[in-house]
Amino acid sequence: MTTTDLFPTRAERKIPMSERLDPTVFADSSSRKDGPLDERELKSYEENGYLFFDGFFTPAEMQGFLDDLRESEDDEDLKLSEGTILEPGKQEIRSIFGIHEISERFDRLTRDPRLLDMVRQILASEVYIHQSRINYKPGFKGKGFNWHSDFETWHSEDGMPRMRSLSCSIVLTDNVESNGPLMLIPGSHRKFVPCIGRTPENNYQESLKSQTVGVPDEGSLRRLMNDGGIDVPTGPAGSLILFECNTLHGSNQNMSCWPRSNLFFVYNSVENTLADPYCGNRPRPNFLANRTDWSPLTPIA
Repeated sequence: MTTTDLFPTRAERKIPMSERLDPTVFADSSSRKDGPLDERELKSYEENGYLFFDGFFTPAEMQGFLDDLRESEDDEDLKLSEGTILEPGKQEIRSIFGIHEISERFDRLTRDPRLLDMVRQILASEVYIHQSRINYKPGFKGKGFNWHSDFETWHSEDGMPRMRSLSCSIVLTDNVESNGPLMLIPGSHRKFVPCIGRTPENNYQESLKSQTVGVPDEGSLRRLMNDGGIDVPTGPAGSLILFECNTLHGSNQNMSCWPRSNLFFVYNSVENTLADPYCGNRPRPNFLANRTDWSPLTPIA
């Protein structure tokens, strides 16, 4: 199934930035209070495109996830999985995709009402998991992630029609300024930045290691950075960053001895399910873009 492409991108010539077409908070005036986020937090999310919660989960809650994380790092079979991405030219893990399908503990976490209630309040609908992953950055060796909008990729390469999706990034190991934490450009979610360059077939095989296609041009980045600056939320394990699908973000390489690992759950509205990729290529594998189960998530304690 194809739908009208409202966000043309990946052309051979530069297309100007355009205004956002969708609301950032989908809840209307009567339903904005139907959830845990207060009006101050909702307005901050609308303005900046993200929210940060220091120590959202307790250390005791995080311990089981850290144990699973260490088991994954030592699992040689997991390194051979298509959903496991290694650092370029190395054997260190860069990302593990589909983590909620590998670990029951992480699967239950996707349904934690503390997350689901916020997500459903913002998107004003039931949701499903579009993608889950852990991004690793081992000490001294972990490479960075170039500036990008997740929505630009998900729209072009996965066929996500509209900006009715968001990511929950849970800090698994302490994020400090020196170990390559997530960086975001506040307010960038209000502009769609088309990227230059056709999408090669099976682009994900390279882009997940080092992204060059789907990266905004420097002029657009400079304008958005001059307008909004760059925020670098840091905090202990258990902290939470909730960010809008079109918020431009990236991270530096890990120059420290301290590893940095973050968990990402991407929630998409059940009213925003995937069409055919707008770039014209074949759909990416299911571990990158869920096309098999769009049923709403039900909360679980």
